[in-house]
Amino acid sequence: MTLLAPVWLLLLIPVALLAVSYAVMQLRRTAYAVRFTNLDLLDKVAPKGPGWRRHVPAAALLLMFALLVVGFARPSAEVQVPRERATIMVAFDVSASMGATDVSPNRFEAAKQAARQFVEGLPERFNLGLVPFSSGASVAVPPTTDRQAVLSALDRLSMDSGTAIGDAVYSSLEAIASLDSAEEAPPAHIVLLSDGSNTTGRTVGEAATEASNRGVPVTTIAYGTADGTINLSGREVPVPVDGPALRGLAEAAGGGFYEAATGDQLQAVYEDIGTSVGYRTERQEIWQWFVGAGLIFALIAAATSMLWFSRLP
Repeated sequence: MTLLAPVWLLLLIPVALLAVSYAVMQLRRTAYAVRFTNLDLLDKVAPKGPGWRRHVPAAALLLMFALLVVGFARPSAEVQVPRERATIMVAFDVSASMGATDVSPNRFEAAKQAARQFVEGLPERFNLGLVPFSSGASVAVPPTTDRQAVLSALDRLSMDSGTAIGDAVYSSLEAIASLDSAEEAPPAHIVLLSDGSNTTGRTVGEAATEASNRGVPVTTIAYGTADGTINLSGREVPVPVDGPALRGLAEAAGGGFYEAATGDQLQAVYEDIGTSVGYRTERQEIWQWFVGAGLIFALIAAATSMLWFSRLP
């Protein structure tokens, strides 16, 4: 939290002096009572004091003053504001290694299910596109608000050989650029899921540079475990996930990097990404919260004073 007009905090000085004055008055009152040495007689002739209750109205009143002063200082904080529009491209690895069963039932099916939930959870006004990639990359669905088109394309995906991560980023960038340039383009983001290294096509470094130049962040998800294998011509071939390569792409392209070793973890990753791309951070004034709290303490001061002492503070 920051204060846009901190000079108003100088008003806390008289509030502090008021608090000190109240404390001094209470000490003097206690000292005066102690001068009356016949405590037995004092207990009979003086009614029982209100104890701690007598301090409640004063404390509430001082808190009200302090909160109002902070409100005048115009506090502000960063808050998450939903985006009205955005373009999200989902780049989906359909290489043969996605058939590994280290994730139940296999990486491919679990990833499709998580991607479906991600698609269904995005705001309706977001443009969403799909780029499957293996030995090459192609735009299966250009950016659209038609969620069913993306879901249907996800259902039709099938696995192939090769992993062209760089080409997937380039294809996603071209799909984003294909949007109508006559209007102001909404912010764009690429979410790329893969379990392997780039084996063909453009390099990951080239793709990261191009995405950075165009101002399009690339968030990557390294999906799978180090123990994944696939059956290839009757023999088990290890297909460990390559996290470092995907992390490097994300860092160079200004996006986030995630790792997921199970279907549940992947779903949690997609939910987190949906939150980050679906909102923008803005600094907004929050003085009204302090003023509102101050008014509440003013009511507490008045109510307790009337209830316990039949007078206003």
